[in-house]
Amino acid sequence: MNSVFDELYQKYHHDVFQFLFYMVKSRELAEDLVQEVYIRVLKAYDRFEGKSSEKTWLFSIAKNVAIDHFRKQKGWKQRLLESFDMSARQVRDDQPLPEEMALQSEEIQMMYKCLDQCTVDQRMVIIMRYIHELSISETAEALSWTESKVKTTQHRGLKTLKKLMEEMIEKEGMTSEKVTAKR
Repeated sequence: MNSVFDELYQKYHHDVFQFLFYMVKSRELAEDLVQEVYIRVLKAYDRFEGKSSEKTWLFSIAKNVAIDHFRKQKGWKQRLLESFDMSARQVRDDQPLPEEMALQSEEIQMMYKCLDQCTVDQRMVIIMRYIHELSISETAEALSWTESKVKTTQHRGLKTLKKLMEEMIEKEGMTSEKVTAKR
């Protein structure tokens, strides 16, 4: 079991951390939640049936750990909504994360600001599909949704994101090319 656990950890711990960081916007909290994910993995691995990929299974556990964390908080639904509001919470750390370095780009910063205005479901799908590169079926499995719901949510999320980005470009008078959302 230890070699299997080590392999799972080595392969996916960064992806799991990144997902949880996007959810809770705190490096320390995300690190704690990653530990909780792997504690649950240790306890439940013997029940893993292999019906999905290990990565999908880990994201499903990470999603549940994040939801459990928000439930423990006072007003967890509001906290979940606020967790995606980058302007309401500041992440403080002396060393920048790779994602923070990537945010140097103005277009990427704009995209993240606009992503914060999408619904929670749209954000989760966009993060899983485009940042973590999960397939539609893996995303559906991780979220316990149908593939159809993932596709619809993804379509609406991308449409909303594109519209918000175009509005922001127009509002801020940027002279950049028309924003395109890749599928």
